[in-house]
Amino acid sequence: MMAEPAKWQAAMASAHCVVHLAARVHQMGADLDAENAYHQMNVEGSRFVAEQAANAGVRRLVFLSSIKVNGEGGATLYRATDKPDPRDPYARSKLAAERVIREVCGRSEMEWVIIRPPLVYGPGVRANFHRLMRLVDLGIPLPFESIGNRRSLIGLANLVHFIETSMIHPGAAQQVWLIADDECVSTPELLRRLSRHMNHRSRLFRFSPKWLRRLATPLRARAEIDRLCDSLQIDASPARVQLGWRPTSSLDGELARTVAAFRAERNR
Repeated sequence: MMAEPAKWQAAMASAHCVVHLAARVHQMGADLDAENAYHQMNVEGSRFVAEQAANAGVRRLVFLSSIKVNGEGGATLYRATDKPDPRDPYARSKLAAERVIREVCGRSEMEWVIIRPPLVYGPGVRANFHRLMRLVDLGIPLPFESIGNRRSLIGLANLVHFIETSMIHPGAAQQVWLIADDECVSTPELLRRLSRHMNHRSRLFRFSPKWLRRLATPLRARAEIDRLCDSLQIDASPARVQLGWRPTSSLDGELARTVAAFRAERNR
């Protein structure tokens, strides 16, 4: 990736704005050298992209970070002004990348925009969300009915729309933005909606979240279960008030598109 800077600058020469999305994403059971691997790709890679964009005269750099920079969730709403609380190598690398981008932009005339989305779902989604859809599609009973959490999500169409807004809106520059769909949902409600879009009967049953966590620990699945059980809510009101941004797609609309893409892929 970090080679031939002249070619990168040539490719960016006519660009007003560069959107930096590339990253090594968080992985369960990451290798022991994860910190260095995340740093090399997410921090030094971001430094390289920012420097080439600045040298090419790009006016604005939009960086896709992660809500994990704020933390892993809890009882209170996350806000862009909160003190960062990254808790794993991926999140720490994203915070370091944010700081690198601000540093590079501070030495040039290039503006920066940082976006911290929560879990992104939509056609082609992978990782935990894809695994949930597979479980729902199998029609097996799932022990999640007793989970009483609230989670902010962002549909892919809504994320793309916000990125487009942040590329051109004068008020977006030099700001960190937290964005989310209009609706927060609990894990059981999300699974019920996925079941409905798959034309399946929801098969959830009650089981103590405390025991879910205990059973997951020896199976090395504690992080996945924590994400299913814990709340993570975002205050996205600044984007709505200051930029006039509104999600273009409803939760159910984006879930329907996500399920349709999942089924099309499964039936190939």
